[in-house]
Amino acid sequence: MPDEPVDPSDIGEGDAPPVEAAPYKIIFEANKCIAAGKCAEVSANWEMDIDTGIAKPDVYFFDESDLEHNIEAAEACPAKKDRGVIHVVDRRTDEELAPDPKGDGTLSVDW
Repeated sequence: MPDEPVDPSDIGEGDAPPVEAAPYKIIFEANKCIAAGKCAEVSANWEMDIDTGIAKPDVYFFDESDLEHNIEAAEACPAKKDRGVIHVVDRRTDEELAPDPKGDGTLSVDW
């Protein structure tokens, strides 16, 4: 029986803090990062790794106080023809807050 595809909304949930403490998370398609550095320009949570040339977040789960700049990072990412590889998700609803290219909150992860 073939393995079922990974549901992106399940990524990291086993090690995550409680939803009440960190209601938002980042799903990062690192294999599709083009190293533009736009995320690191707009968000203190993102930094460029000199060795790999790609960005990485310091934290994947966060609260309202870090929401705005992580949304800015997701929206600034030019990868995937400006659809981005940084996805900010509301863990309570599984809704993609950014970049949300379809405008309907469905996850735009391409795995």
